[in-house]
Amino acid sequence: MGNRLTKIYTRTGDAGTTGLGTGERVAKDHLRVEAYGTVDEVNSAIGVMLACPDLPGDVQSCLVQIQHRLFDLGGELCMPGHTAITADAVTRLEEHLDAFNADLPALKDFILPGGSQAAAACHMARTICRRAERRCWTLAGAETVSEASLKYLNRLSDLLFVLARVLNRRAGVDEPLWQKNQP
Repeated sequence: MGNRLTKIYTRTGDAGTTGLGTGERVAKDHLRVEAYGTVDEVNSAIGVMLACPDLPGDVQSCLVQIQHRLFDLGGELCMPGHTAITADAVTRLEEHLDAFNADLPALKDFILPGGSQAAAACHMARTICRRAERRCWTLAGAETVSEASLKYLNRLSDLLFVLARVLNRRAGVDEPLWQKNQP
């Protein structure tokens, strides 16, 4: 395990910089900090989902695994040149996607974010994940970001969409459907 924090505040960031995992100091709004900071937001949003009452066990187990991988991804993004997310992690997400999507009815309409509390939280996590993906692609335009990490975020947002559908269905809540030209 890495260094243990014995003191939470260090005052080293008071001038608008932060330290990367390599020890390099960069601006707090550096593309890399934006990327791993937004990945941390996704992880926190998933934590909110995990706090929802009556979250099905298979969904909970899947989300806990994802939280660990997101922490790995944050570490990867915090240390230029480090790789933590592999193609296997992407494949595992695809397997979860296929399994959870198997029993869902085909999509015929656009779905609005919402429904049950857990599904709404899932949609929030999904939209934050899409932002994290955009931030990582922005970073990839300037610095190296692993292909697996970019794919991971893309598949994760897809999985979160499917999980929101699963959560509404299991809760007996109709999916809120978009209706054209609503007043």
